Amino acid sequence: MLYVSLIHESLRARPRLMFWAAALSQAALWTALPTVFYSSPPGELPIVLAVGHEFQLGSDRGPPLAFWLAEIAYRLGGIAGVYLLSQACVVATLMGIFALGRSTVGTAQAVLAVLLMIGIIAMSVPTPEFGPAILAMPIWTMVLLLFWRAVGEGRSEYWIALAVGMGLLLLTTSLAWIYFILLAVFAAASVQGRAAFGSVAPWLCTFVAILIAAPYLAWLAHADDVWKPGLARLSAIDPLAAAGGWLRILWNLAVAHVGVVLFAVLASPWRVPRGTRMPTVDRPAMQPLAKSMIFFFALAPLIAATGAVALLGQPWSLAVAGPVVVCSGLFVMVMAGNQIPLYRQRLLSMSWVSLLVGPPLALAVALLLLPWTLAMDFKVLYPSREMGRFFADTFERRTGRPLTIVAGDPEIAALVALDRRTRPSLLMDTPVRSRWVSVADARTNGAVVVWLATDTPGTPPANIKASFPDLVVEVPRAFARSIQGRLPLLRVGWAVIRPQAPAPPAQ
Repeated sequence: MLYVSLIHESLRARPRLMFWAAALSQAALWTALPTVFYSSPPGELPIVLAVGHEFQLGSDRGPPLAFWLAEIAYRLGGIAGVYLLSQACVVATLMGIFALGRSTVGTAQAVLAVLLMIGIIAMSVPTPEFGPAILAMPIWTMVLLLFWRAVGEGRSEYWIALAVGMGLLLLTTSLAWIYFILLAVFAAASVQGRAAFGSVAPWLCTFVAILIAAPYLAWLAHADDVWKPGLARLSAIDPLAAAGGWLRILWNLAVAHVGVVLFAVLASPWRVPRGTRMPTVDRPAMQPLAKSMIFFFALAPLIAATGAVALLGQPWSLAVAGPVVVCSGLFVMVMAGNQIPLYRQRLLSMSWVSLLVGPPLALAVALLLLPWTLAMDFKVLYPSREMGRFFADTFERRTGRPLTIVAGDPEIAALVALDRRTRPSLLMDTPVRSRWVSVADARTNGAVVVWLATDTPGTPPANIKASFPDLVVEVPRAFARSIQGRLPLLRVGWAVIRPQAPAPPAQ
């Protein structure tokens, strides 16, 4: 008897419904989890909001678009609005993968690719940490889709949309140049690509993309303190250290694809009685160009982007891995062949649901239990709202002015800067990291300096003491985490720099 699961029947009869159910389910879970359980934004998100608050054309963290959108979402909907924006980017990425898959591997296998991507994203990309990489995911996916429409299908009307997508990618991530070089390499290596570049449309597309990003590129040309250190690191690079860092990054990405390996094992005929009849997910024969494109853009961006990061000695985390894994699901579909038999359908269904629900559920349980059992400290449980309110009110009571600058430890100061009533500017440890405000501004306009207190009097760290040598330290302020458990209270050292009248101009 041929057993057909509900998933297979949905793939055959209602593929779009299955796509939207999967995409919106993961978006709802990863929006609800941080909104309910986090009392502070995760990862680098507080710094992203602090940079976006200034609406600069650029920063040492890259192009401005993601920072601007994060700030706009925060002003409109608070931190929940930023979480919703992040999941909207994930859903848009899955939409692009689904559309590209329908044009290359067929509708049913495109849905399977999306189901795989939900497992990959859940294991490899911490999506609540909105930033340039999260925003680059849907833009890069749409660029690939539009590139296929323009080159693979020969539809010239998509060149202008591709130009806009390329321009937005330049405004989103510093790795955009690597992606564009790979697009050019693939086009030059294919017959259709060389034919397309024989017309004026691709060159006009490149010009429009650069024109869209021109304000940021002009800013970058004058911000030599941003890109010159990278060139200096290239001249003093250690090849062995760079190769070791690159291999570690690739290993982390391979581990993040463990869900794909699990699905492949469960769907394989291993230890299945010979002759067992199984339903299959079929596709028409693929175009050679489509197969080559999916292979190339599943592997080349991953290798090139991670190699560039390792070569420049930049920090890497899974929070920035999103754009390099967007083609992983389609890559598995192409490798699986024109007919994919679905063995162990019940186990496959249960495993997929576990990958969808398991990570957010496990994280929620960890946040609830580990502070009580192992006294584990989670920064997402820091009381950012209470911290921001206390320091803003204290400064205003003492000086009669609203708080406009927060300095000190960037991780703690960025949480204080989230206060939605005052939204002070964040002064970080080096001028290149906070180009919008300086130590002189803090002395003139007043500021609050904060850090984590590690002793009873709350002695400031050496770098803070060097920046503010005449700092008058207050008694450390204790805050309770949203889930305190058996941890000691969070003690924050702080000091107030009173505003001073600007010095009279020299005669």
